[in-house]
Amino acid sequence: MKENYQLEYVFDNASLAALWSSISTPEGLSTWFADDVLVDGERFTFVWNKFQQNADLLQMRLNKCVRFKWEEDDPQLFFELNLSQNELTNDIVLTISDFSDADELEDAIDLWNTQIEQLRINLGL
Repeated sequence: MKENYQLEYVFDNASLAALWSSISTPEGLSTWFADDVLVDGERFTFVWNKFQQNADLLQMRLNKCVRFKWEEDDPQLFFELNLSQNELTNDIVLTISDFSDADELEDAIDLWNTQIEQLRINLGL
């Protein structure tokens, strides 16, 4: 049974447009999330080395959120990348919602941390 978890990453001095492009376009996602991203309608194919995994785009709200469902996962499982702005500091917060088996949670968090570090590098932060 997979459990939902959320991670928050604060991006100070980041452009909302650049972050949105990085989480919502094939070109952006292929700079930090996967080696390559192919799109056919609502189907995204994420490529790592020679491994491919398909995900369906479930929701996209401009400059706010993008939600995917891995093809082989249960229909209620998804991963979501959500942008918000802190009103006091103007920092942009990226909240990731995902699901993991309890015994794989630490590895899943480590993977997201590594990917977000790559995103920061790509954005020059």
